[in-house]
Amino acid sequence: MSSESRTAVVIPAAGRGVRLGPGAPKALRALNGTPMLIHAVRAMAESRAVSLVVVVAPPDGAPGVKTLLDDHALPERTDFLVVPGGESRQESVRAGLDALPPGFDIVLVHDAARPLVPVDTVDGVIEAVRGGAPAVVPALPLADTVKQVDPAAEQGGPEPVVATPERARLRAVQTPQGFDRATLVRAHETATGPVTDDAGMVEQLGLPVVCVPGHEEAFKVTRPLDLVLAEAVLARRRANDGF
Repeated sequence: MSSESRTAVVIPAAGRGVRLGPGAPKALRALNGTPMLIHAVRAMAESRAVSLVVVVAPPDGAPGVKTLLDDHALPERTDFLVVPGGESRQESVRAGLDALPPGFDIVLVHDAARPLVPVDTVDGVIEAVRGGAPAVVPALPLADTVKQVDPAAEQGGPEPVVATPERARLRAVQTPQGFDRATLVRAHETATGPVTDDAGMVEQLGLPVVCVPGHEEAFKVTRPLDLVLAEAVLARRRANDGF
């Protein structure tokens, strides 16, 4: 993979985000007065290595998302494309991949619900793919002890602990995840069974996936408390950096 390889980003934003409660889809929830999706797109476009961002909208919401992007100031050096997604995240990512024009050898897949990823994290993922890794994930060491359990039959019921994995060998994975384009396309064509991220599909191919340092501000906004934390991060950035 040469240093001249062009990079595109696929942002699946077709989900409802039910854990944030009723209202607009999660990606369109306001954060400091701006939809989370716009923050996520800007975070990806902040990298000078990113030439194209493909936003995968709800199946019936592509025109509205296109209008949203047109209404917000985005870097002129980056092109943007909006396509309708599918019923699942996997279907939506595949729709984004199918929409990519030729000439992009590196593809990042980024959660719209991770709006505050620093540009150094994005660049670190891209550089690792350029260095020859077929799949790269940003990740953080775990702060908490983790227990493996037998899931309860009823939600909220007691769950027997069956093992305590060695925490030093575990990582919490974030996005953007980066891939050699051909590898990611092949992974989506051959994946079987449930997967929680695109790197898991590459693992099914038997290909290596490597971790690079993630960042504490790349957290996923899933619950109402996460919105409070995200607002606090933005307030600190404005105070410190004029963000």
